[in-house]
Amino acid sequence: MLLAGLAALGWDLWQWSQMAAAGGGLHLSAAGELWYRLNPGSLNLMQAVVQRYLVPELWDPVLLTVLLWPAALVLAVPGLALLALGSIRRS
Repeated sequence: MLLAGLAALGWDLWQWSQMAAAGGGLHLSAAGELWYRLNPGSLNLMQAVVQRYLVPELWDPVLLTVLLWPAALVLAVPGLALLALGSIRRS
C-alpha cells in the first residue's frame, strides 16, 4: 500500500510537471478518481454492495468522503501504519 501511495504521488507530480509549462497547478488525484481510472466496474460494484447488503449510510458520507481524499494519502497512511505494526511485532 505504501508503494501504491508513492506511485499515486509520483503520477500526480508527473502530471503536474507536464502541465507546469502551461501554467497549471498541482492537482492531487482523489482516491475515487484513481479507482475509477483503474477499474470503474469494481467501484460501482463496491457502491452497490455497501448500499444494498451492508449499511447504506456507510457509503455516504463515510466512504464517499474517503474517496474524495487524495489517493496518495489514502494508500500511504495505512501502508505506513501496517509497516509500523510489522516492525513492532518483530521486536
